Amino acid sequence: MGSQSAFTKSSDSETKDTNATLRLLEQRISANKFDAGRELSEAEVKELIHYATQAPSSFNIQHWRFIALTEREDKERLKAVAFNQPKVVDAAVTFIVLGDLRGHEKLPAILASSVDAGLLDQQTADTWVKMANGMYADERMARDEAIRSASLAAMTVMIAAEAKGLVSGPMIGFDPAGVKREFGIADHYVPVMLLTVGFPAPGNWPRKPRLAVDEVLAFGAGREF
Repeated sequence: MGSQSAFTKSSDSETKDTNATLRLLEQRISANKFDAGRELSEAEVKELIHYATQAPSSFNIQHWRFIALTEREDKERLKAVAFNQPKVVDAAVTFIVLGDLRGHEKLPAILASSVDAGLLDQQTADTWVKMANGMYADERMARDEAIRSASLAAMTVMIAAEAKGLVSGPMIGFDPAGVKREFGIADHYVPVMLLTVGFPAPGNWPRKPRLAVDEVLAFGAGREF
């Protein structure tokens, strides 16, 4: 008797939802062309970031922070420190995605809500705080975690944007020091990327081919990929 797939859903509606989610992953592009005439409301921008906050993070520290630029004059200021790329201004919103190098300092307050909800006991919360303080006393580890968590949140925004009929484009082409200077960003926040989100304009490249699964996956041990 053949075994049932672990991915089999119990209802047609669940299957349709799953298939729709997977299609989003396969159809997303990194857009360079945006319709500069269409805007997003503040509520719509907040909704995107609501989904971003559902991303995972170490100890639930939630290192991500976002600066949303929707006004043209603000986006022009960013464009000047992002190699004058037009998409920074043309997108309905351009996010400066930050990682908090001192995010672990807020962990006691963050975990208090989990204790209050009965998800963690106080002893476990205290242990997590002690572990996090020890781990992130290492500046490199703190930086790696801030970038890792903020990147996961940014990817979540991209998937949420796709689900809302929008396009997005993550960017590393910018001057981090210039961005921090121009927008008054404190030293303990690291600019991880810029993320443009908006409505597509003609001229975007189609999705580029990906490496085959067998080129990126190994079972049981490492190999030369």
